[in-house]
Amino acid sequence: MKKNKVTTIIKRTFLVLLSTLFMLLLTIIGTVYIVLCGPSKSAQELLARSLKETSAIGFIVDIFLPEERVEEIIGSKEIIVETADMDTSLISISATKKETSAENTESAGDTGNTENGIEFVEITGASYRGILMIVQDPTRIFVGTPDSFGGRGLTLAKMIEKYDAIGGINAGGFDDPNGTGTGGTPSGIVITDGTLTWGSADTMSTVIGFDAEGILHVGYMSGRAALDSGLQWACSFGPALIVNGEPLSNGNITVSGVNPRTAIGQRADGAVLLLVVDGRQVTSLGATYEDLISIMLEHGAVNAANLDGGSSSEMIYNGEALNINASVKGARPLPTTFLVKK
Repeated sequence: MKKNKVTTIIKRTFLVLLSTLFMLLLTIIGTVYIVLCGPSKSAQELLARSLKETSAIGFIVDIFLPEERVEEIIGSKEIIVETADMDTSLISISATKKETSAENTESAGDTGNTENGIEFVEITGASYRGILMIVQDPTRIFVGTPDSFGGRGLTLAKMIEKYDAIGGINAGGFDDPNGTGTGGTPSGIVITDGTLTWGSADTMSTVIGFDAEGILHVGYMSGRAALDSGLQWACSFGPALIVNGEPLSNGNITVSGVNPRTAIGQRADGAVLLLVVDGRQVTSLGATYEDLISIMLEHGAVNAANLDGGSSSEMIYNGEALNINASVKGARPLPTTFLVKK
């Protein structure tokens, strides 16, 4: 008798959970339908762009909207921003700063919350919240990778452990068909320790990387051009957001969707800005590219670029995750990360 009661309770509990999940799914589908097919053109466009920027659920837009309308909203899938030549003279990195940044010194523009040459700033906006890590010595930044490409990548935590770094963020993009990628096949190029380790010299992409002096370079270029620029550590994603102090706010930038974001920038004094914005949460829907530009400019960025976002966006420092990762499956394996030396 008791066994029958237990079985009945389990069945009822299962049915309640199943019904709740079904109703939740219907609510989500209904909300998406109302927004995509409703009277508000601006809401339709924002949701469509946000969904289309994801690898796994971008197809939802195609279910509710005709192909012509989707193309009108999204435009070209790849955002290429032609950039002017980098003016490296705008960045001044003193030898004194490199030598003393790890001794808890403060530089112009910092708020004083500096630990081990690293400062953290909470970022908030109308639709987002995030965290900005400011690394005073840019020569502490390098690109972490798995042992080899083409297979499975490593999570950010595993990358930090592998290189005995103090922290870092996710970096470049990777092959991710329908959100099923294993994080082992990078997009564009990868340069580690001055060597082109992925992609060809003729591969064109938006490159984000550092030269031997610790100066951040961002721009659409070939692998050969990246090496000729002296890049020691680099990966590919984009778009470029700010070059030579000028925001690149063209049409492709300002019409992006709202999603979790990761970005990197550099101030005139050489300090590196590592930014992660949470998204797909009730308290933080996410940010647009234009939001990233505003944040970077507010914190003095001379050059800045967008990195891979969505469920890849993550920041870890001293073994602690500083943001809420949007992936329902846990931290994603990655092909490249920007790490900070201890």
